[in-house]
This record gives sequence, structure tokens and C-alpha cells, in this order.
Amino acid sequence: MRLRQISASVIGMALAASLVACGGSKQETSSTSAAPASPGGATGGQKVDTSTAGSVKGVVSLDGTAPKNEPIKMNADPVCVKANKDPQFQETYEVKDGKLANVFVYVKDGLGNYVFDTPTTPATIDQKSCRYHPHVFGIRAGQPLEIVNSDGTLHNIHAMPKVNAEFNTGQPIQGMKTMHTFDKKEVMVPFKCDVHGWMNAYVGVLDHPYYAVTDSDGKFELKSLPPGTYTIEAWHEKLGTQTASVTLGAKESKDVTFTFKPAGATATN
Repeated sequence: MRLRQISASVIGMALAASLVACGGSKQETSSTSAAPASPGGATGGQKVDTSTAGSVKGVVSLDGTAPKNEPIKMNADPVCVKANKDPQFQETYEVKDGKLANVFVYVKDGLGNYVFDTPTTPATIDQKSCRYHPHVFGIRAGQPLEIVNSDGTLHNIHAMPKVNAEFNTGQPIQGMKTMHTFDKKEVMVPFKCDVHGWMNAYVGVLDHPYYAVTDSDGKFELKSLPPGTYTIEAWHEKLGTQTASVTLGAKESKDVTFTFKPAGATATN
């Protein structure tokens, strides 16, 4: 009987050691691919009632003449030169008919104790034709970010956050993909490529889904927003930020406009 007890004890300890080893491996995998619980606690907050939700939409304009975008010289890398037959310029000021693109618009305040499920589908930033695509985008805290190199040359993506952890990942092989996750909300996180100094991008990291980037017509829309009073912020990489307050009733849609003016520009009527 005692021999049988000793054998069972030895087997039990071996099994426990095996589970600890396997558990360590699983934990390492989940830290890079599994999304955490919704910020604020998935069970401790309020879910949005979509039957009463409304929306905020609007336009971002530029009052005045936009500064000229800086020209880009790609001569140092023949792969970049081959991929770009036409002259290239920075994407700092994308203006059409007085409307401003690449403005990040989001709910800055007013969501209270609402909680939201974290997306498991990755957002993507691609290094293609020696530029970052997209130039401005949003992602959720805890959502995977897929970083892709579509070029046949060395790229690296160097994120320089102030709240999240900094990272700098090299991708020397065409088609190479890397995953990263931001843990905390932060508006905005700049990216740069240390190999090609003209490459830059920006991401807004949020703990809710109410954000958008203005299109070529300066338009944006924040959908399925519950009734309440909100502070909406518009961010531009050089022109700074503007805020507006908006109150939504049940199923209501409100329009909000933002107008930026370049430093030293003369107002237009």
C-alpha cells in the first residue's frame, strides 16, 4: 500500500511540473495575441443600448492656405526610387476645397462607466512603396496591431509613445509580419522609420470605439454613440487640437464642425 502511495505521489509531482511548463508556454503566446478584458472591467460597467444610440458627424476645414508639404528624396534606396516614379511629398497637409484630411476625431470625455469588448481582429499598418499606410489611424487598447513590410527592402517601425512601452522592430524581409499590442490609451503615438527618415505615421489608442479619421473631403462620423454629453476632440499632427461639446438625445444625430487655421494665415470669408 505504501509503495502504491509513493508511486502516485511521484506521478502527481511530474504531472504538476509538466503543467507548469506548458502553462508558461501558453502564457507567453497569449501575451501577444489574446486581448485583455474591456478597459474598466467587462462586468463592472454599462453596455451601450444600440436601440437608443445616435451619432455625431461633421467636417474638418482649413481656414487659410496650407503650408507646402516637404518634398521627399528617396535617392539613397533604389527600391524606394523604383516604387515611386512621381515626385513624393509628405502627407502633413492633405487639403481639398478647404477640407482637411488625416485628422483624428474621437470622444475625449463623457462615456462615464460604459465598457466595450476589445476587438480581436488586428488593425494593420503596412510599409508599402516606402511609406506607411495608413498615415493616421486608430486602434483599441488591447487590440492586436499587425505590422507588415510589403517592400523588398529593410524597414523598421519605431513607436515612440509616452504612456505605452516604446518598441523598435526591424523587418528586413518582404512580406514579413510582426504583431504588437498597446496596453493603455494614448492620443497620439508617433511612428517613424530609422532607415528611411521621411516615413512617419500616427495612431490614436483608445479604450472605446468612438473615433474616426477624416477622409479626403474632411468628413468623419462617430456611430452608435449612446445618449449623453460629450467632449469631441479633433487632432492634427501640426495644427494641434480643437474640442467641441455635443449633447445627444436618444436616436439623435448631431453635426459638429472644426476649423483649423495655419499659424500666420489670414482668415477667409
